[in-house]
Amino acid sequence: MPGMTTVREAVFALLRDFGLNTIFGNPGSTELPMYRDFPADFRYVLGLQESVVVAMADGFAQARGTAALVNLHSAIGVGHAVGSLFTAYRNHSPLVITAGQQARSILPFEPFLYSAEATNLPRPYVKWGCEPARAEDVPAAIARAVFTALQPPRGPTFVSIPVDDWDRPCTPTPMREVSHRVAGDPVLLSRAAAMLGAAQRPVLVAGASVARDQAWDDLIALAERHTAPVWVSPLSSRNSFPERHALFAGFLPADREQIVARLAGRDLIVVLGAPVFTYHVEGHGPHIPDGAALVQLTDDPAASARAPAGLSIVTDLKLGIRALLAGPAPAPARAAPALPPRTRALPPDRLSDRYLLQQLAALRPPDSIVVEEAPSSRGAMHDYLPMLEPDSFYTCASGGLGHGLPAAVGIALGRPGRRVIALLGDGSAMYSIQGLWSAAELALPVTFVIVNNGGYRALDEFAPHFGLTALPGTLLPHLDFCALARAQGVEAVRASRCAELDAALPMAFAARGPVLVEVCVEQGK
Repeated sequence: MPGMTTVREAVFALLRDFGLNTIFGNPGSTELPMYRDFPADFRYVLGLQESVVVAMADGFAQARGTAALVNLHSAIGVGHAVGSLFTAYRNHSPLVITAGQQARSILPFEPFLYSAEATNLPRPYVKWGCEPARAEDVPAAIARAVFTALQPPRGPTFVSIPVDDWDRPCTPTPMREVSHRVAGDPVLLSRAAAMLGAAQRPVLVAGASVARDQAWDDLIALAERHTAPVWVSPLSSRNSFPERHALFAGFLPADREQIVARLAGRDLIVVLGAPVFTYHVEGHGPHIPDGAALVQLTDDPAASARAPAGLSIVTDLKLGIRALLAGPAPAPARAAPALPPRTRALPPDRLSDRYLLQQLAALRPPDSIVVEEAPSSRGAMHDYLPMLEPDSFYTCASGGLGHGLPAAVGIALGRPGRRVIALLGDGSAMYSIQGLWSAAELALPVTFVIVNNGGYRALDEFAPHFGLTALPGTLLPHLDFCALARAQGVEAVRASRCAELDAALPMAFAARGPVLVEVCVEQGK
């Protein structure tokens, strides 16, 4: 028929229009017809396990600030990927997940490798899911998935595609333009700006959406205009403010009482691009200090709806912060807050994680990007490895392990020419160690730094909260990360002393391809 094409041809034309010519996947039989006559201008990025595939795409999407495309294998592939899908959902990463399904004609017979209730399997960690009723509806479903993934708050979407759909005829889906930026209510933003101008002791709390909405410079301008200290929101997954700025106050803990204590004495708390608040332990009492008012700017309506206090405004963060900047200036001159004390330089006498972080800060390339998943070393990172430039730090918003290593691979793909440093705990790295193979095959400039402390130390540190003095299943003896790396094509070196570390890091940063540095750190202060 005139104007008809196959579903496969229509889908690839649509993906090309969206700029989605990189496909992250691990192929299976129910996806094979998709790849017949695979277009030369498309790239297939292979991961050796589906959770690795989704985490690579997550890093790629965050690094580029746009959607990324993932292809998974039916039910089992989606099942393998759900942990990373949960993290992508919490990261607000715009992923378009497609998954194979068995042929429509045999679905009533529950065939081998089919997916029962395919759209329910990835829920609730996708914003929208669909298995089109007809083959010819597949291109339109993918277009909707892309637009929905990019709408704030961004996040994953899902389309299940029966294997026999790809060769069916359909009408091409025309490309459309859809706006994704949401401006907040001008009346409420004006009220918030007036509250900020009138406050005597305001404080700002910055979250990951400031980075996602590229409002780094705007936040600096707002803090300086109002001489307001800036805290990082609890467990923020991005860097949103320079950590050596005179107004940088530090990192809020994920603990209600401690947050209230740190914000005590402030008459206005302005939370920008973060929930109010993310907690990790049970707490009691008020969520903000007595006598303080609260304003929240967020791109997430759900975060706005659950805020326990104050005025909450749903808005793009760049647009919202600029509206606050347009408000009245503070009337009295405000004194600059006292700076938190700087950490003292550590001598090269023992290889602790603090010394490692200090040397990473001193030796890393100036435009490098840090991807962190080393929970037990996060405090040392805050003290010794400050993030000074925008879009230079990424971590996992979900707390689920296994994201950091493959996410670093995706970020290196999305930010070519930049050195990526993956700072990983030994336990964390083992969740997705096969991601090293993808880094080697793609010859990416990633330095994998494994903090080998011999176990799940973050659990040991958290145990006293529950009154525990000993835990089973937290020791990780006999792991050889250098051998694991070399087996997958990645050059590797081990450091057990300060001098060995100081020699290994410059080599690893100068290499053209991936290098793993296993750092055997001493325990204790």
